[in-house]
Amino acid sequence: MPGLLLGDEFPNFEADTTIGKIKFHEFLGNSWGILFSHPKDFTPVCTTELACAAKVSNKFQKRGVKMIALSVDSVADHHGWSKDVMAYGSCDGSALPFPIIADDKRELSVKLGMLDPDEKDKDGMPLTARCVFVIGPDKKLKLSILYPATTGRNFDELLRVIDSLQLTAQKKVATPVDWQPGEEVMVIPTLSDADAATLFPNGVRKAEVPSGKNYLRFTKP
Repeated sequence: MPGLLLGDEFPNFEADTTIGKIKFHEFLGNSWGILFSHPKDFTPVCTTELACAAKVSNKFQKRGVKMIALSVDSVADHHGWSKDVMAYGSCDGSALPFPIIADDKRELSVKLGMLDPDEKDKDGMPLTARCVFVIGPDKKLKLSILYPATTGRNFDELLRVIDSLQLTAQKKVATPVDWQPGEEVMVIPTLSDADAATLFPNGVRKAEVPSGKNYLRFTKP
């Protein structure tokens, strides 16, 4: 299903993983989910990413987000690679705290539009790009980020956007540039001043701009 758009229902695929065969929607249950793909096992950038993901897995768990990775190799390779990842990250144990999907036939990578045509393995097969999909409890796609195979992700940023997604799913607000939890948020444009005054007891601050339009409205969530 190439071209998955925000708001689309995420495919309920079946796959072999390091914890056995799963159906994706059943794996998620009523939780949020994050699926992040990796070009290949036993590769340098991917190893640093998974080590970081393992270290911060408790932060995703605290937010009610189930983590799952994908790489175009077998379950056996994933288990072997996991030991390298955990050792590199100086993590406790040898098993990752989240499963890795085996996609050695690249079927799921094709379905989700994950392949990077510019990066190929030694056999000339395209590698997966570094895709990130955040899925809500309603099984709909809430966020997608696509990095090329050569660029590692920033997991602090992934946690930040999940905080924003979860907050804005509950309240009629949006988060401004570089927002961090606890900072001011913005009142959405479709909310009237009267409704905003009722919804936000901490008050609404308006930023003055040359146009005189009061569209920059801030509040504490």
